[in-house]
Amino acid sequence: MNRASVLIVEDDRSLADVLAYNLKQAGYEVLVANDGQSGLAQAQLKTPGLIVLDLMLPVLDGLEVCRRLRADPITRGALILMLTAKAEESDQLVGFSVGADDYVTKPFSVKVLMERIRALERRRRLGEDNDDDVATCHGVVLDQRRYQATVDGKPLKLTRSEFKLLNTLVRQPGRVFRRSELIDAALGEDTIVMERTIDVHVRAIRRKMGEHADLIETMRGVGYRFRDPQAIDAT
Repeated sequence: MNRASVLIVEDDRSLADVLAYNLKQAGYEVLVANDGQSGLAQAQLKTPGLIVLDLMLPVLDGLEVCRRLRADPITRGALILMLTAKAEESDQLVGFSVGADDYVTKPFSVKVLMERIRALERRRRLGEDNDDDVATCHGVVLDQRRYQATVDGKPLKLTRSEFKLLNTLVRQPGRVFRRSELIDAALGEDTIVMERTIDVHVRAIRRKMGEHADLIETMRGVGYRFRDPQAIDAT
């Protein structure tokens, strides 16, 4: 994967041109697509490190493109920064639930967008600097080097943010994490989102974990924790 490359999927050609110019000036290799179908095709062919993805696109909308990118092993690891003219909380929650790494609402300044891109890249580098450990608890195994998760040997298809959230919980079973702490761990301190976003991620993880969903315990009024194995042994 070329981490110096960015794919812009935006049907507003003037905005796409402005973004492409600024990204090139910053040293990125830039690809541009003006509809969801061609954006998906370019992502699969060129495997860019980061995708700036508009929500409202012709042919395939941004949410569907995001779902397909996360479902494809070739593009699953790309960072996805979603753009939208919609400002409703529900749109942001849906964007994160299908695998977006960050979310910027139009109108925005190019300077702010560039800062968000750099913040995403910093988060990825920090994750890779500490990716030589494997976390395991109650049959849940998370391999940070490969971004792979399994439960009782069966693969869990998690988004990058879901993986980071579950990894945070599994590494400290029994500890109660506030939602704000999980936002920092799973989405990064540079991301400004509402705390309900974490609830969306937890619901998605539980659904994927199936009969093991209750390993993630809700602490009402506080946040979440991963079940403490010592507490189980003591009963």
